[in-house]
Amino acid sequence: MTNANNQDKQSFGRFTLTMACNLAAPHTWPAAILPTSVAVACAAATGGTVSFSMSCVLLAICILMQSSVNTFNDYYDYVKGADSIDDDVDPSDAVLLYNNVNPRSALALAVGLLITAFALGIYVIWQAGIIPLIIGIIGAVFVVLYSAGKTPISYLPIGEVVSGMVMGGLIPLACYYVLSGSLTPVALLWALPEILGVGLIMFTNNTCDIEKDIDANRHTLSVVLGREKARRAYHAVLYTWIIAIVVLVAFYFTKGVIALPFMILSAYPMLKALLANPLAPQSRQAAMSQVCCVNIALGAWYTAAIFASNAAIML
Repeated sequence: MTNANNQDKQSFGRFTLTMACNLAAPHTWPAAILPTSVAVACAAATGGTVSFSMSCVLLAICILMQSSVNTFNDYYDYVKGADSIDDDVDPSDAVLLYNNVNPRSALALAVGLLITAFALGIYVIWQAGIIPLIIGIIGAVFVVLYSAGKTPISYLPIGEVVSGMVMGGLIPLACYYVLSGSLTPVALLWALPEILGVGLIMFTNNTCDIEKDIDANRHTLSVVLGREKARRAYHAVLYTWIIAIVVLVAFYFTKGVIALPFMILSAYPMLKALLANPLAPQSRQAAMSQVCCVNIALGAWYTAAIFASNAAIML
């Protein structure tokens, strides 16, 4: 039974700023910040000087979209009854489950975040033309379809690919075009590490939640594969992620190879812990923390390597 059936019959408490912040899930913002940073670095390294102010606007838009995705996802999971207190979930990650607030407040927040992102996008369109709008609309459609509808994308085996491509691929592509004025397919290739990293965040969550997702009639990639095969695929993606960074830096941003040993040294303890994680319900919180930390470490060093190649920013 869904939680939506009784929401009109209840008296709800106040929806607070803290709840809104928890729904936005700042701990997931690296999935927006790092793809944007990579795009800024690539534009600066290949096209000369880029605008710092425009980079900040693009970053704000991407964070707003990520926050909207998080809020939409929590709202639809709640009203469909996919979440329960029996799950190993931190209360800050399940605001609607642990607080007596109207779930429509979360829906309004998600829509408001998306509208704010598009409002900021008007300035970007004014400066760079209609192409960022087209990419943004495509991204927004997937943001909604990811959680909404009778069979949302997050319930299907393609959830990891879609989240990786939208947040890790479309974001860098759009940002690179705005900052460089060039819409080139190679920008998507440069974004491959971010596509893999963002997709791996969802893969982590879904592999830990296999039993819960089966009960909720979700058919995620992890559910289809089963935990053992999912873990093997997970490790393969993790290794591919690292290899992709090394190959791309060595081939396209050669001067940045000096940063790669530091990347491996700094990320090694986190990578070791993540590889050892069983990706089971009881280790979910640890796994999510580990994959986010790995994203930050690898994404930051990848950005640094690109900047080291030949980058300049203007205020």
